[in-house]
Amino acid sequence: MKASGLRRVLTIGHSYCVELNRRLPQELARTDGWEVVAAAPARFRGDFDWHVTQTGRDEPCRVVAVPVHCSWRIHTMLYGRALMRLLAEPWDLVHCWEEPYVVAAAQLSRAVRRNVPLVFGTFQNIVKRYPPPFAWIQRTVLRRADGMIAYGETSRAVLKAHGWSQSTCTIPAGVDTARFAPDPSVRERIRYELGWAGDVPVIGFVGRFVPEKGVAQLASILDRLSTPWRALFLGSGPLETDLRVWSRKYGDRVRIQRASHDGVPDYLNAMDVLCAPSQTTPRWREQFGRMLIEAFACGVPVVASESGEIPHVVGETGVIVPEADIDAWVEAIGALVADPGRRLDLSRRGRERAVAVYAWPVIARRHLDFFDEVIG
Repeated sequence: MKASGLRRVLTIGHSYCVELNRRLPQELARTDGWEVVAAAPARFRGDFDWHVTQTGRDEPCRVVAVPVHCSWRIHTMLYGRALMRLLAEPWDLVHCWEEPYVVAAAQLSRAVRRNVPLVFGTFQNIVKRYPPPFAWIQRTVLRRADGMIAYGETSRAVLKAHGWSQSTCTIPAGVDTARFAPDPSVRERIRYELGWAGDVPVIGFVGRFVPEKGVAQLASILDRLSTPWRALFLGSGPLETDLRVWSRKYGDRVRIQRASHDGVPDYLNAMDVLCAPSQTTPRWREQFGRMLIEAFACGVPVVASESGEIPHVVGETGVIVPEADIDAWVEAIGALVADPGRRLDLSRRGRERAVAVYAWPVIARRHLDFFDEVIG
C-alpha cells in the first residue's frame, strides 16, 4: 500500500546494477516527502565484466534486483516479469533511465499504467536515423512519455529535432563531491607509487583508449611540448597497445594505468591538468564527459575540446580548444603547465562549480522539482 503523505517514485536503469551508479535514487530518497525504489538488473554484463546487484547494503532507497534477458546488447535487453509485478504497485511517477530507442524503453512504455506519469532520459546528442525497429520504438516511447530529461543542451536539441515539445528539463549527470575531492595526502601517495618525485606537472587523461576520445592526438601534442611534463593515462581500450609502444621513448615519464571507478579519485588527485581531446565523428560526439566534473570535484584544471556537450559542461571554468587544432592544443597545455597560479585559480573555480552545479544532492533536487511538475 502507498505510504500516507509520501510520493512514490520507481526509477529503473540497467546501470543501477553497480552501487556507485545508484547515487541518484539514494539522494532522491534522502529528500523528505518521497519514497524511492530503484529497480536494477539482478545480473548484467557491462563493458568488461558481469555485475551482480547487491541489495544487502544499507541504502536510503529500496533496491529491487530483477532478472533481465538479452543483456549482452543494451539495445535489445528486456526486463523480466519481476519488474512487471513491481509496476503493479501504486506509483506517483515512474522514471526510466534508458534511452527512448531501446527495446526496454518500448517494454516499459507499454507496461506502465496510463494514469501513472512516465519520464525518460536521454544522452543522445546526434540526430540519427535508426533502423527498424528502433525508429518505431523511439516514436512510440516519445508518444507515451509525460516528460523527458535531457542530460545536456545538445541532447535537448536532438529531442526538439525529433518533434518533442512537451515537458522537458535539462539536468546534467552528477558527481560525489565527498569521494571526488582534493586530497594532498592521496596525491603524494599515488605519485610515490608511480615513482615520481619532485614537482614536474602531471598531464592526465581518463577514459577509453579509442580514436574518438583523442588519446592518439594527446600523445602527438605531448611530443611537441617544450615545458617539462609527466603523463598519466587512466583507462583501457583498443588503442592501449599503440599507446604503450609510444610511451616507451619516455620511460617512466609516462604511466598507463587501469583502475576501478573507486580508484579514479586517487589518480585524479595525482594530476595537475586533465585533458579531454574528444574528436567528433559522423556517428559520435561527446555526450557529457563525466571525467570533466570528476576532475572539477578533485580540483584538477581541465583543458578540453569543443566536441558535443563539453563546452556546456566546462563553462568558464576550464580551457576549451578547437578539436583538430594541434598548435592551439600545444599552446593551451604548455601555457597552463607553466603557470601554477592559473592552475590554482582554475582548481578553485572547478571545485566550486562541482559543488554548486554537479553535486548529487543538487542533481536530485532538480529531478524532484521536475517530477513535481510532471505529476502536477
